[in-house]
Amino acid sequence: MTPTDFAKHMAAFLSDELPAQQGVRSNTIKSYRDTFYLLLKFCRDEKNLQIEKLSISQFDVDFVTEFLNWLESDRNNSASTRNQRLAAIHAFFRYVQAEAPKYLLQCQRILDIRAKKQKKPHIEYLTADQVKTLLAKPDLSKRSGRRDMLILCVLYDTGARVSELIDLNVRDVRLEDFPIVTLNGKGNKSRQVPLMAQTAVMLRDYLKSCKLTSPQSLDHPLFFNNHGDRFTRPGITYILQKYYGDSKITPHVLRHTKAMHLLQAGVNIVYIRDILGHVDLKTTEVYARADTEMKREAMQSVYQDLLPKATPNWNSDASLMQWLHDLV
Repeated sequence: MTPTDFAKHMAAFLSDELPAQQGVRSNTIKSYRDTFYLLLKFCRDEKNLQIEKLSISQFDVDFVTEFLNWLESDRNNSASTRNQRLAAIHAFFRYVQAEAPKYLLQCQRILDIRAKKQKKPHIEYLTADQVKTLLAKPDLSKRSGRRDMLILCVLYDTGARVSELIDLNVRDVRLEDFPIVTLNGKGNKSRQVPLMAQTAVMLRDYLKSCKLTSPQSLDHPLFFNNHGDRFTRPGITYILQKYYGDSKITPHVLRHTKAMHLLQAGVNIVYIRDILGHVDLKTTEVYARADTEMKREAMQSVYQDLLPKATPNWNSDASLMQWLHDLV
């Protein structure tokens, strides 16, 4: 069977354009792959189309919109997830319009589909006492407990995304002089984040105990499970949930926590942006908007006592009370 134009472009997009031409990270490619898996499932199960006969001409604005609505109505996806799927579709058709100009108008119409508005998420973070309680939970008499505590410490200390943590190799840690860890973030952009002294000490002991101090170990995963394999996102999530005691908490909460604690300590928001690896300062500013305690303290610091001391007795104004009564 001769491959269709959809099959050819999809294969080239996922296997060559994203990894080789654009240098997109594997986690992003997996996210895009999952989007098109769901799109094909929608074509087969909901539209009764034969996957092996799909052509690009079938994917117009109405078709894509119907798929996005199906994600919400049938799969109960949030607006955020819907928008992530749309971003993957946009990336594919942006590629197609350059590779197959005859579909240029069709692609541009699809690219005009707007993301769905969503409520600004509430930023969840832990207090300093909650972080101390969490880090006191692992059993340090066990090797796995020491490893788990170190994972949680590095997550908090660096504000790393969980994907950045699990991608760390031994070579990404420098413990001499001024300890730092090099994180590889979105868009293959790397950044160096300083490590606190205690975290550096624990990492040094950990590398020695795991026999990862030789030059031959530089490309070995920094953190690995009991089978010697690199940790996965669910594996790190399990560790956090096990000690925190809440099945809904995610490792991203520790990233939020680090950002909020830095902000509350008076660290310049530009430095916080660099530590977190944000491209746009506006992304970092969400923490400043979320910290109601800082807002209260800022208002109190400039507060002038201009209001009258005496509190009026509303009961003494019979005409006002009568007016309120009549109003109701």
